[in-house]
Amino acid sequence: MDSEADDDLILSAYTADSSELFPKILDLHVEDGARIADVTHGTGIFWQNIDLESRDIDLVTADITPKTDDLSMISDCRALPLKDDSLDCMVLDPPYAEGFYRRNKDHMAGHGSHGKFRDTYSGVREYEGSGKYHGAVLHTYFEGGKEAKRVLRDNGTLIIKIMDEVSSNTQELAHIQVTNYYERELDFYTKDLFIQVRKEKPTVVGMNRQVHARKNHSYFLVYKTP
Repeated sequence: MDSEADDDLILSAYTADSSELFPKILDLHVEDGARIADVTHGTGIFWQNIDLESRDIDLVTADITPKTDDLSMISDCRALPLKDDSLDCMVLDPPYAEGFYRRNKDHMAGHGSHGKFRDTYSGVREYEGSGKYHGAVLHTYFEGGKEAKRVLRDNGTLIIKIMDEVSSNTQELAHIQVTNYYERELDFYTKDLFIQVRKEKPTVVGMNRQVHARKNHSYFLVYKTP
């Protein structure tokens, strides 16, 4: 293989922003002309470097609270106003830290220097779902996965972004927990996994003694419907 072909290879791990990595995932796993719903659209970071017109992508954008003025719909990723078997691809990126699932918004993570992250992922909105702490994170991914199975066509593609966390001093390998549920309960096939390493060094507040590695990476996972 020549060096030019080597440069075109899509790898499994990158130190990159989501706007840099997501287009590579889309190039590898989603065909031109696809109908795609990004159901946790946020501020649209994933799509900043994608030419929808050249790829003939029909993009539906949704989120539970509006963070841009051009959403296709306001909706909860756990209960989408979309028809069965109506999508080729669904993108799911809910908050993946238990600190963003609080019933009192004043107790949410992301104050101070992390306020922008909180606004992007939670919209400063109290959590109204089932479970608490890490269980609330899993519940959102599980219910979002059920909706994906309903709205995706045969051989459809589900792309999620997720991050492991330490909750109540317990290691929670969320990417494994969610994958196990998707495979065992929803019959998804796990087709690919990408590791995204943060460019910035994580900040640490109020830690007296370190007992777990500080996480500076997250995952994109690609699943296929039967």
